[in-house]
Amino acid sequence: MAEVYIDSNFIGKVEEPLLFIEQVKAERRVNNLNSELNVRYDKKSDEIHIELNKGRIRRPLIIVENGESKLTLEHLEKLEKKEITWEDLIKQGVIEYIDASEEENCLVAFYHHELTKAHTHLEIAPFVIFSLATSLVPYANFCLATRAHGGSKGQKQAIGFYSANYPLRIDTDVHLLHYPQAPLVKSLMYDIAHEDEHPAGQNVVVAILSYEGYNMDDAIILNKSSVERGLARSTYFRPYVGEELRYSGGLVDQICIPDKDVKGYKSEKDYRFLNEDGIAYIEAEVHPDDVLIGKTSPPRFLSGMDEYTLGSSHRRESSTTVRHGEKGIIDFVVVTENEEGNKFVQVRVRDQRLPEIGDKFSSRHGQKGVVGMIFPQSDMPFSATGIVPDIIFSPHSIPTRMTISHLIELVGGKVSALNGRYIDGTAFDAEPEEALRQELLSLGFRENGTETLYNGLTGQEFKVKIFIGNQYYLKLKHLVANRMQSRATGPIALLTRQPTEGKAKEGGLRLGEMEKDTFVAHGASLLLKERFDSDKTLIPICENCGMIATDDKFKNRQYCSACGENVVISYVEMSYAFKLLLDELKSMTVFPKISLEDQY
Repeated sequence: MAEVYIDSNFIGKVEEPLLFIEQVKAERRVNNLNSELNVRYDKKSDEIHIELNKGRIRRPLIIVENGESKLTLEHLEKLEKKEITWEDLIKQGVIEYIDASEEENCLVAFYHHELTKAHTHLEIAPFVIFSLATSLVPYANFCLATRAHGGSKGQKQAIGFYSANYPLRIDTDVHLLHYPQAPLVKSLMYDIAHEDEHPAGQNVVVAILSYEGYNMDDAIILNKSSVERGLARSTYFRPYVGEELRYSGGLVDQICIPDKDVKGYKSEKDYRFLNEDGIAYIEAEVHPDDVLIGKTSPPRFLSGMDEYTLGSSHRRESSTTVRHGEKGIIDFVVVTENEEGNKFVQVRVRDQRLPEIGDKFSSRHGQKGVVGMIFPQSDMPFSATGIVPDIIFSPHSIPTRMTISHLIELVGGKVSALNGRYIDGTAFDAEPEEALRQELLSLGFRENGTETLYNGLTGQEFKVKIFIGNQYYLKLKHLVANRMQSRATGPIALLTRQPTEGKAKEGGLRLGEMEKDTFVAHGASLLLKERFDSDKTLIPICENCGMIATDDKFKNRQYCSACGENVVISYVEMSYAFKLLLDELKSMTVFPKISLEDQY
């Protein structure tokens, strides 16, 4: 007797579980049972699990009976003529949705010619096993699953043409590629998903070789002339917001050019871009701390009659300024109201980003790397026909990653560029590599994709043939300009008196335990001391008991909370964080005694 569970709740037992499951499936296929239902028989534990839970991932498969697919040519003809729809196929029991649980009892064929009597279902198309982004990776079945997954993630991070109405939108953290292109080698999903409406990469000539050591590990070398012609050029948009908030007592913020007697007034130079309405004008070139939206606010804390006697001298400055470490040109200004009816101003700043050393690039196969050097075209290698690569890619990135798809795309892209046609790179159903090789041979090139290249620095011919072709390359949004951070002095945290954390807060870069170890290994003791002095402080210590004492400069008295007056106090240099530790120990009734020795 097999136990039956619906959504993990026991409801009864059946004597013939396989017959029962067959009947459930048959009733579901003729619409007598809920089409959302899925059933699985666990032979080991002799249990039948029926699932109706919300949120399960289910996928469509063609039903197979006695080794024959239920989807016939007649169905396909009617679909093309639009006489029937997808829903009709489900109602007729041709296609059904299977969840991960029921798939355990299924045998799914990839192709129609593979069908046997043991098969229960047939894939609609083999590449459907991938997600939308992963199925865009050409020849995805020729690389490891982790790399195909990395390729799909890379496409999500790529800078492209995200929306046609971008001039009228104000989105946060937006990048826009100037010259986006459709890939030469693409999968069927590219057209299905209308990816050509928002492409996110460019077709470039890629040579695979080590060159002058600047593309060590995963780094790539760019051709400077390609960059000057517009390769991977993009614009970064950053919105800034200001609104007139309302406070209790009828007080409001005011968007305007602040008066000089306002508390916290910056300097006239900071307000130089503001119009009479307190908003910066379009096409102004702004730098860090320049004011974009001038604003004054009422004081934070008011007593009784102050509300009625407020002059401009009591108001405080609360303008919106350009973020620390950013610059750009004012691109777009919107003045509107928010849901509370308060004045709401948005200013969009744009900044052109040219590729620079440290910017991240990737192919669609998870082969990501940063720019190691940008060489002038005269220093780049060139082929016998005068072709100079846009990108030099390291050969050491291929053997361990085993991204054969990356290499096939290079050959496919070369064929596409020479023949003027798109190459179908759909996973499991792409143009075969042998056909691409043969076509390349017929076009007068080596069938293995290699060519004779010459060293751009010496003019000498390379002793080996270099693999070179066309590839779709993505510029990712991880740019040096957004990540660069440095500081000499700046704000400190109130509690620890150490520098604040994070780029937005003008923070310092933390020297952690591992970094400390490298300094110790190099014997750089003075550098280590200098780096650990960020919260250096002088603390008065009682020489009698070793506790932290008090030195009252105003009343000119020195005393210890334990020993009282007339004690000898010595100032000791220590980290403020260590002083905090001593305080915490005292709060736990632990006596942290500091033993002082004579310096002399």
